[in-house]
Amino acid sequence: MQRQQQLTQWLHSQVPNEPFTIAPASADASFRRYFRITYSERTLIVMDAPPQHEDCRPFLHIAKLFEDAGTHVPHVYAHDLKQGFLLLSDLGNTTYLQALCGGVATQQRGTHRPPPCGENTNTARELYGAATDALIKIQLASRENELPPYDEALLLREMRLFPEWYIAKHLNVTLSEAQNAKLETVFARIIANNLAQPRVYVHRDYHSRNLMVAEPNPGILDFQDAVYGPITYDLASLFKDAYIRWEEAEVIDWLIRYWEKARKVGLPVADDFSVFYRDYEWMGVQRHLKVLGIFARLYHRDGKDGYLKDLPLVMAYLRAACARYIDLKPLLNLLDVLEPRTSQEGYTF
Repeated sequence: MQRQQQLTQWLHSQVPNEPFTIAPASADASFRRYFRITYSERTLIVMDAPPQHEDCRPFLHIAKLFEDAGTHVPHVYAHDLKQGFLLLSDLGNTTYLQALCGGVATQQRGTHRPPPCGENTNTARELYGAATDALIKIQLASRENELPPYDEALLLREMRLFPEWYIAKHLNVTLSEAQNAKLETVFARIIANNLAQPRVYVHRDYHSRNLMVAEPNPGILDFQDAVYGPITYDLASLFKDAYIRWEEAEVIDWLIRYWEKARKVGLPVADDFSVFYRDYEWMGVQRHLKVLGIFARLYHRDGKDGYLKDLPLVMAYLRAACARYIDLKPLLNLLDVLEPRTSQEGYTF
């Protein structure tokens, strides 16, 4: 209640003599909360980020970087870092996920292969085309030493969430020394691939829940953890989305369109699409291991069970990639021991 009063007083100080209503807009997996502020002729968003839990400075810095790059991120009208309040432009309330799926869950009970989320591929092609265009703008603006590096330590720390939270806590399994050694060997192979890729600005959660249908499209949210790292990472977030699945033929078509545009404007993508696709797959493996660990942690540590329904799709992505590359087979064999194997389809490179 005290926090709400502080927020209301701050808003009155920013826009005096103009009445408004306040309503919850959204919340995320952190301590941040968002409220929609409705004035007589406009709406704004206020971020409530308690300073003892959240640091708003990265958000402000990255918002300016991405806005200067020509993408549509929330414009910051005012901020109070001491109290943890930011007054932002409103990018609307329709996410890509809602536009493509009507907001419904994409899972089917009892299967690791949820169906594609609707059949309106024209809408999907338009939205994902806009998303990759915006991503290219962000990548073209990249400068070294502007954002924290997505280095070996961070990549490895993220992947180790998988044995710590998914295997040990969620599956209640203790790995043997030999299994741990094999896992560490695969981790080293994944990191070697990731670090060999060209580096650009990386949003880190560039997917259907953080992209808004807006004008210009897309509106981009939740970028405060951006880093400087592998060029395929955000593509893995976008097209190996934990919340929505598309047929692989569609994804490859969208990836080729991105790859062609990226080459045309001089981004450092591989000249051979099969090499680029392999890097995308290996980057996805790193991300899937992290996401499985994070979703398990959100449930077992934080009591948030809403992400459990998304585990099967993430695991399906992970298995499919591991089945394609011989250097990832030890990880697939471990997954087969931990959980029943499911049949996979797909293209091989």
